[in-house]
Amino acid sequence: MLEKNMIRWEQGSDGVVVLTMDDPDQPVNTMNQTYVDSMEATVARLEAEREDITGVVLTSAKKSFFAGGDIGLMSRARPENAAELSELCTVLKSQLRRLETLGRPVAAAMNGSALGGGYEIALACHRRIALDTPASRIGLPEVTLGLLPGCGGVSRTVRLLGLRAALTDVLLQGQRYRPQDALAKGLVHELAATPQELLARAREWVLAGPEAVQPWDTEGYRIPGGAPSHPKVAAILPALTARLRKELKGAGMPAPRNILAAAVESAQVGLEDGQKIETSYLVELMTGQVSKNMMQAFFYDMQRIDSGGSRPAGHPRYTARKVGVLGAGMMGAGIAYSCARGGLEVVLKDVSPDAARRGRRHSEKLLAKAVARGAMSREKADAILARITPATGPADLAGCDVVIEAVFEDPALKRQVFREIEAVVAPDAVLASNTSTLPITGLAEGVRRPEDFIGLHFFSPVDKMPLLEIVTGGKTSDHTVAKAVDLARQIGKTPIVVNDNRGFFTSRVISTFLDEAVAMLGEGLHPASIEQAGSQAGYPAPPLQLMDELTLTLPRRIREETKAAVLAEGGQWHTHGSEPVVDRMIDEFGRGGRSSGAGFYTYTDGRRTGLWPGLYEHFTVAGRAIPFEDMKERMLFAEALDTVRCLDEGVLRSVADANVGSILGIGFPAWTGGVLQYINGYPGGLPGFVARAGELAGRYGRRFQPPASLVARAGNGERYA
Repeated sequence: MLEKNMIRWEQGSDGVVVLTMDDPDQPVNTMNQTYVDSMEATVARLEAEREDITGVVLTSAKKSFFAGGDIGLMSRARPENAAELSELCTVLKSQLRRLETLGRPVAAAMNGSALGGGYEIALACHRRIALDTPASRIGLPEVTLGLLPGCGGVSRTVRLLGLRAALTDVLLQGQRYRPQDALAKGLVHELAATPQELLARAREWVLAGPEAVQPWDTEGYRIPGGAPSHPKVAAILPALTARLRKELKGAGMPAPRNILAAAVESAQVGLEDGQKIETSYLVELMTGQVSKNMMQAFFYDMQRIDSGGSRPAGHPRYTARKVGVLGAGMMGAGIAYSCARGGLEVVLKDVSPDAARRGRRHSEKLLAKAVARGAMSREKADAILARITPATGPADLAGCDVVIEAVFEDPALKRQVFREIEAVVAPDAVLASNTSTLPITGLAEGVRRPEDFIGLHFFSPVDKMPLLEIVTGGKTSDHTVAKAVDLARQIGKTPIVVNDNRGFFTSRVISTFLDEAVAMLGEGLHPASIEQAGSQAGYPAPPLQLMDELTLTLPRRIREETKAAVLAEGGQWHTHGSEPVVDRMIDEFGRGGRSSGAGFYTYTDGRRTGLWPGLYEHFTVAGRAIPFEDMKERMLFAEALDTVRCLDEGVLRSVADANVGSILGIGFPAWTGGVLQYINGYPGGLPGFVARAGELAGRYGRRFQPPASLVARAGNGERYA
């Protein structure tokens, strides 16, 4: 008798066995050792008592159906564990294969989310019925953790949907579908409205006596669309490969490549042999560093933030009702849209009625697109738009419990707009500035309640960027910070909390990446090589292209303000190699970035057409080159080293904030796991990173010299955790 069986067995007089998964030691079901032992015992009993069984219904006692693999086990995997990991995958797959070939109909009653290994369990059932709830998600998101589905998910989805649909709709992007969308994609067979209906439908289907066999086990079965050897499929494979290559841009992301290879190779053999191929590609990923980096950021660090790790304790949960947005430009309009979509009433204020209405039209366009592509009903879109009220007078903000300022980066203007509304809004309203660089403590001097003043730094485009950087000023209260974190969750943003400093964390650190790229241009390096180095490092946008999008003029203005502040405080300003390049681009050539129609790139009718030929004439030095790896790592190291300084200076409050903020906010390459995990995962760990930083410092300047705190951590065998 198994000491701890997490799968409860209940058999009715009709012969139907209901198996309920319920790990007693965890809030969710995962593929840990308890599951492995329980499933083994359960499958063995099903086989032994098969003649007395009509069919099987598999469900869960948790809020979710099944959460997936054992992240703890996978994140500890090392190359020396490859053999035991392969054996574990073989056991897990064998259990599910025995379940689907039991000879009795098996229905999955998916009472909540079924992701990763959870959906793979459902795939091994002959019928998949999902509870239609707003919070449920269904899919195989392993690629987002640097992995691939390890319990038959690749082999079965290819056989269920066909090679193209399995790769594009399920495997390569790791989509998480709502139940209705999962039904439309063919991932589930039907939906149920209530838990009672879910179990009733599953039991009814089993009792109807359906054929207890999977499609891929029937005689004459063919993969939908054909196997890879089919001429039509063979013709699309180069296009799929080219698309993947284009998306990765040479970045160190092995999971998508392994998924593509496993899908194509496993589709050319039988299911069991295909699953062996799948296992070999998974174990390679599991024992590598990239998956560990991504699991750290997208599971552990995100879990810390989602569970309120950045939120001060001891304050009641806060729900905002009405928000005033000051400034209806692109940023203010985006903030208004996000707040309205989060259920808040929004007053969008600008200096003129036309400007305020233009800001509202931004939401109107976004909602129209969502309706057109079927992502939202017309009724829901109309309700969201109705929550946004254009306004021009301070009196219109009466009763707002949150105010978010999104006007130009001018301290005097920002103080003025707060003076106009402070007496009108709720007496305890959160007063927030969306500034990306100006110190919050200084801006708070312009309001009567500095304890309620805080920075809420949104990222553009607001409707797509998930991060919200919350910046605490010198007098900001913990109560206000807690409110800000709750507001972020209310409008669907991921919050990180940082302390006040010019540029805060994200704006300050991203500037080091851009400065390094521009400095390399000033050193005479080929601009196309610089862009390629950024892409192959894993940045979502090449650095010179990104600089154009942000404008060259704004970084220069921020630089001059920062320089003046440093000198005023008696500090020393170290000129960066990027500065003369930016100055020449603006002053000598009149090229200020995309918004001005000319920057590092050329533009025709607002569309980017290519690198400006003048870069080769005025900056490139024939024959000048440095190792390509140095080009990539100069950008990565510049951001990582400045992040350590942010930690040392108290700007950053946690490692999780640094890692998640760098990936979601400023595009630090996802494969690294974030700026500090990049240091942890560097070959040789912290000592290896310190040694390499010393090399870069010797070649390219003192800015690469590792901070003393980093050197000390490396010497003590520590890591950033």
